[in-house]
Amino acid sequence: MSLMELDNVTLRFGGVVAVDKVSFAVEEGEVFALVGPNGAGKSTIFNLISRIYDPAEGDIRVDGKSILELPAHAIASLGIARTFQNIELFEQATVLQNLLVGRHRHRTGSMLSEILFLPSVREAERKHREAVEHVIDFLDLQAHRDKYIAGLPYGVRKVVEMGRALALEPRLLLLDEPASGLSVEETQDVAFWIEDIKTQMGITVLMVEHDMHLVSSVSDRVLALADGKTLALGTPNEVQNHPAVIEAYIGVADDAERGAA
Repeated sequence: MSLMELDNVTLRFGGVVAVDKVSFAVEEGEVFALVGPNGAGKSTIFNLISRIYDPAEGDIRVDGKSILELPAHAIASLGIARTFQNIELFEQATVLQNLLVGRHRHRTGSMLSEILFLPSVREAERKHREAVEHVIDFLDLQAHRDKYIAGLPYGVRKVVEMGRALALEPRLLLLDEPASGLSVEETQDVAFWIEDIKTQMGITVLMVEHDMHLVSSVSDRVLALADGKTLALGTPNEVQNHPAVIEAYIGVADDAERGAA
């Protein structure tokens, strides 16, 4: 059984079909990438999985069970975490505090026990702090632990965004353009972290990304999209060399142009 499946999913905004009968399955333990030109429907698929949008047709299943009846706030309880294209952090809070927000799904105490700060609550807080410190060490964020997000450079903020998602201890991590706006060196670090997230943490990764070098270096399988439709599915090499993908990215000259060349 696949960890997650999209089955003929379609989403329309008025007369515009943003996602058109898209189907794919993400297997446990793999890095699966969604690629395609701007407007291809990649981030829209993330929003469908996150239950921000309701599909007009089709189904989305986790562990074989449909999630379409679940509200958006229940998705984290399935072990699904995500990052966003536009960084969504609390700027007037520290790195540590932002990562602790990612522990919300693991909080089980009652409001009264939290107010009284009972021994069970203190023990839970200790475990939350240990989990977050592990993420800080994993992402080399020790130097920024107590700094406010507002004073951090963009590249570090992107890492903190990933860290907050990892603090949730997900089974499936949705990374929405993790290398967007990063330098070559920072993108290389992201590649190493994605590989370690998969191999060391045992987390499955579903990624939207434009940087094809990053996609090729970390992905097990790739789905290429254009205008909301599936173009190709396979290994990074197979997808990059697929005629439909080449046409979508580069375009194909007409017969007259080829004849004149």
